[in-house]
Amino acid sequence: MLFDRLGLSLHYIKPRTTVTSKQQVKMFHGKELWQVVSMASRWTRASCSLTLNLYRWNKTFIHTSSCHRKCELTSKRYQVKRGNYNQINDQNIKFFTELLGPHRIIEGESELEGHNTDWLDTVRGVSSVLLKPKTTEEVSAILTYCNQHRLAVCPQGGNTGLVGGSVPVFDEIIISTNLMNKVENVDTWSGVVTCQSGCVLEALDQHVADFGLMVPLDLGAKGSCHIGGNVSTNAGGLRLLRYGNLHGSVLGVEAVLASGEVVDCMTAMKKDNTGYDLKHLFIGSEGTLGLVTKIAIHCPSRPQAVNLAFLGLSSYENVLKTYVAAKSKLGEILSSCEFIDRSSLECVEENLKLKPPISSHEYYMLIETSGSNGTHDEEKLNIFLEDVLGSGIVDDGTVASEPSRMLHIWGLRERIAEALHHEGYTYKYDISIPLSHFYKMVEDMREHLGSKIIRCCGYGHIGDGNLHLNITTEEFDKEVLNHIEPAVYEWTSKVKGSISAEHGLGFKKRNYIHYSKSSGAVTIMKQMKKLLDPNGILNPYKVLPDE
Repeated sequence: MLFDRLGLSLHYIKPRTTVTSKQQVKMFHGKELWQVVSMASRWTRASCSLTLNLYRWNKTFIHTSSCHRKCELTSKRYQVKRGNYNQINDQNIKFFTELLGPHRIIEGESELEGHNTDWLDTVRGVSSVLLKPKTTEEVSAILTYCNQHRLAVCPQGGNTGLVGGSVPVFDEIIISTNLMNKVENVDTWSGVVTCQSGCVLEALDQHVADFGLMVPLDLGAKGSCHIGGNVSTNAGGLRLLRYGNLHGSVLGVEAVLASGEVVDCMTAMKKDNTGYDLKHLFIGSEGTLGLVTKIAIHCPSRPQAVNLAFLGLSSYENVLKTYVAAKSKLGEILSSCEFIDRSSLECVEENLKLKPPISSHEYYMLIETSGSNGTHDEEKLNIFLEDVLGSGIVDDGTVASEPSRMLHIWGLRERIAEALHHEGYTYKYDISIPLSHFYKMVEDMREHLGSKIIRCCGYGHIGDGNLHLNITTEEFDKEVLNHIEPAVYEWTSKVKGSISAEHGLGFKKRNYIHYSKSSGAVTIMKQMKKLLDPNGILNPYKVLPDE
């Protein structure tokens, strides 16, 4: 059902209720109903055919897979000590209400359940206040006040993160960017788009499509995640192989420091060689150095022709050979190269009842091409496929250019996280691994854990060495976690990989940063944090290791 896996408890809905505007929507676990519907589209672009302003419910209840006890508090599960921050009081609430008005402040832990918990139900805080600013000036006023009164805050966008970076650990005030969703300018000459940080990635991409452009970032969570959150975590996604990461695409950033000072680095120029490039401090710092309020991002031309190949292979060595052949034969039209192992696809088949277009194989690859000339692209793709199939590197495959077929095939890849969530608790690891060791990690961890788990599988972005290692158990098991960590990070460090490829460190990985960064580098990071946020109010307990 549409709302499965969204972390909601059982709710009653009046039969055949029609909602015709966002203002009429009721709250479900602290999220407006229209937001919850939007969140569902993160699983696949084709997950919902409903229009934004009209939702009809023909069932008496929303049944979800999360009608069980609440996720254990993060502070209790991980034994975290609360920082030296003040607790919010009536005087603080009065200030925020006068600043924003009563309709842009939400109070009560029960009302904020969806904002206190990540969508995987793995971390949970106890914030009782959520603020909804609309402008940079309001964010500045909020942070100035919080800094003066030593009130910790948690910036939050679409709350689609996977490492606990977007939810409170204790009672931090949540600053939501939901209402900061204006596209301010689209420069059709340069392709530079200026927008507020709360723009939903998919909505932004649809907006720039009217100008023949595309956002150079594509994620499974695009229907819910915010561009500001993408920038703050330096999100990678499905097409990094073609367009690079956000350190290259983002040209300008506006951010608010803990003091309330606005740092304006909003250049729209590709070349600006004047002093330190400060915007990079806020790209990937996960809201710990400043709250991103606005960005300028370069958007490439939207491709006119897109093709998607789904291939089956018998060995990981053949996966590598196919990737090398794709780079060589497809060249400039290669836009994505994804990898899925058999266990991952079986999970999608068993739990979501999705059928792959080819027979069963040990490994699968999705190879996407995009360009401006369909005939030219098809010719190059055919030459590539004749080569890999004729040489026996690839055992089987199919090609799609119709939108419906491509959506189905992409769904097999993008909905793996959803399928895994059906099995219980998921231990998720997002790591960068040299390609020669890429799948050995999955094999070694599977052997290491043995019968303690339900499943150990791997998928990800073979084009940039980013493996998504996933392990499932019926429920959270501290013993299993201790068998996984720090072993998974030690393994990654030994092969000179990174313990976080694109998800960030957040709360879950902060104390393992030394497996990827030297002590000297971590010391400089701490000094930067102390300089820009001396009271430590910005997203505490995240990114940097405990003292």
